Amino acid sequence: MRIFKEEQRFTQPLIIILLATSLLVIIGIMVKEYTSENSNMRAVEMVTVIASTMAAILPVFFFKLTTRIDEKGIHYNFFPLQRKTKTILWTEIKSVSVRKYDALSEYGGWGLKGFLNRKKGKAVNVKGNIGIQLELKNTKKLLIGTQKENDVKKVLETYQHKTSNYEN
Repeated sequence: MRIFKEEQRFTQPLIIILLATSLLVIIGIMVKEYTSENSNMRAVEMVTVIASTMAAILPVFFFKLTTRIDEKGIHYNFFPLQRKTKTILWTEIKSVSVRKYDALSEYGGWGLKGFLNRKKGKAVNVKGNIGIQLELKNTKKLLIGTQKENDVKKVLETYQHKTSNYEN
């Protein structure tokens, strides 16, 4: 019995830089407005805007994609958007493969994507361009992003007999 586990977060330097810059710009604008001579802004308003901005930005750092592959199936959770771990049993999977994808052009970016585009299916991803592509027996498709391409391929080979079709 082989088990694959992976946990991913939004840790890309570009995301961190963009979010930090956005926060610093807003803080700078608010402080400048508050300290200007003709300002009607009260301290409470400045703190409210800064706190609201932080409340909008900081949750990105709590997002976490957890993936587990074991003898039961493939389990994934995109916390905090999914409260419970979703399990796809091997008996529900028509085919599974590991493939390269383009998050922007195929799914519109990273995160929980594809709920409007039924043709491509859904995607749950955090970074990169490698994913576990599932085609389910009910004709739905799901792509789960991974940073561990070789490890995923090895564990999927272990369980290939449990699906209708495994493509390496």
